[in-house]
Amino acid sequence: MAVQRLLWVDRASGSVTTRTEAEVPMLLADPSGWLWLDVPEPDEQTAALLAEAFGAHPAAVSDVVERNHLPRLHAYGETLFLVLLRPEAGLGGHMHYLELDLFVSTGALITTHGPRNLEVPLERLLEETDELADRMLSGRYLPSGPWAAAHRIANALAITEERYVNRLAREVGGLEQQVLGHAGDNSPQAFLEELFHTRHALLTVRTMTMQTAEIYGRAIGLMGETDAGVRKVLRDNKDAYDRLSRITSSQLDYLSGVTEYYRARTDTKMTIAAERLAVIAAITLPVTAISSVLGMNVIVNQSTDWLWLGILLAVMIALSLVLLRWARRQGWW
Repeated sequence: MAVQRLLWVDRASGSVTTRTEAEVPMLLADPSGWLWLDVPEPDEQTAALLAEAFGAHPAAVSDVVERNHLPRLHAYGETLFLVLLRPEAGLGGHMHYLELDLFVSTGALITTHGPRNLEVPLERLLEETDELADRMLSGRYLPSGPWAAAHRIANALAITEERYVNRLAREVGGLEQQVLGHAGDNSPQAFLEELFHTRHALLTVRTMTMQTAEIYGRAIGLMGETDAGVRKVLRDNKDAYDRLSRITSSQLDYLSGVTEYYRARTDTKMTIAAERLAVIAAITLPVTAISSVLGMNVIVNQSTDWLWLGILLAVMIALSLVLLRWARRQGWW
């Protein structure tokens, strides 16, 4: 098991020190402070430590080791287990789910990352926890307890997702300019792929944020009834994800409007083209029918009946002109 960090926070002095894994049982029995254990990629050793030293529930341990595709929530007495996700764009429009699991209690915070796709650098999973640890060790920020630290990490996740939505909003603005400037008309298939990839990314963020807000709503009911401080941080996390979900939904609606306009314009162009093809077919159909029936009887190798040939050509031209006039009156061209 690779431990990213084990920090001990003294409640009285506010000092933050780095400890070793062997000290975990002693630190858990010390009420003068609280510890934060951070594990980059959990394995069987992590599962054993969680079960033996921290007394974690087997179902929660299983969720830590295995990949989760939904935000999760379990409450075990005074300990809350959370599975949080955030998106990471991959190749070809694929969206990776970066997983962060948290055990939060009054005396300890445990964070684990992954499992991860090997295409995603490990540093991407550790960004939020690394930032908090740096601030704690440098003395720039000191959480009052595990719940405050978990609150800070969840907010950092929401901020990362908000920045990603902001980047997608810039892409939507660029796509709108291409639609209005007819820049995507030359390669509509590639342009539709770009529209779909952006829409897929926004849908992923909205799904994650809506689901996360739901589990925080449940957490408020489970853990926030007796402790006003815990209720406050949980409500703030829920509010952050609710707000991000609404922002993402509005941006998704805006992209849908751009897409619908592009599709409507493309469908109109196809309809006009079909009408013109219908006019051409209507004009050439009588000519084709007459020539196919009488052509070989009018023009032969030995002789040509010039009278009938002239009459037929005149009839063909007259029919074409009549059909053109009729199509004009219908407004087809």
